[in-house]
Amino acid sequence: MDRTEIQKELFDLQDEKYREFSGSLMPTVDPERVIGVRTPDLRKLAKKLAKKQDIDEFLRCLPHQYYEEDNLHGFIIEGMKDYEACVQAMDAFLPYIDNWATCDLISPKVFKKHLPELLDKIREWIASDRVYTIRFGIGMLMSFYLDDAFAPEYLEMVCSVRSEEYYVNMMIAWYFATALAKQYDAAVPYIEEKRLEAWTHNKAIQKSVESRRITEEQKNYLRSLKIRK
Repeated sequence: MDRTEIQKELFDLQDEKYREFSGSLMPTVDPERVIGVRTPDLRKLAKKLAKKQDIDEFLRCLPHQYYEEDNLHGFIIEGMKDYEACVQAMDAFLPYIDNWATCDLISPKVFKKHLPELLDKIREWIASDRVYTIRFGIGMLMSFYLDDAFAPEYLEMVCSVRSEEYYVNMMIAWYFATALAKQYDAAVPYIEEKRLEAWTHNKAIQKSVESRRITEEQKNYLRSLKIRK
């Protein structure tokens, strides 16, 4: 599809108030790149566009001009039913993601049916030198491997990531907070032994004690493990 056609559809869905609000949440994104389209509207448009025979033309047209085009791109990938095609499309798109919101919105449904193969890709993404590729990899590990597919070694994969990037460290903290909620016995030694960087360690504890999935006793214990300056 022609890029200008898609941009016209996006501007038809524009909400100026939402544009101001969403733009304020993404300091890494130029405000001029934000149109202001709500996520449900973007998902609906993505479903419609994904049926177009020439949608690959849009997916190849990188980088996109607008933030919403990036999200639309991600939602189209999300709906792909072929695992290999989905991974290939994700690999092509990841280098162009420049913000946490686009990164965190994407969670392809087909991944859940291919967890053994996906692990190899996650290891590759986490080893990247790109901020949002690393963040995406950790996010997939958090989404798909903290329940029935959990293994203690996955905690080590995330713990081994070292970065000075805020958006990487925030995702590490989020991962460990979720791990403490879902796999407490396996995750708490990483906090007890202070295996994470100090800021990330404290942020993981902060997010954990805000969770309703952790008992008061556990919360009090985690508070006692904060690193004091």
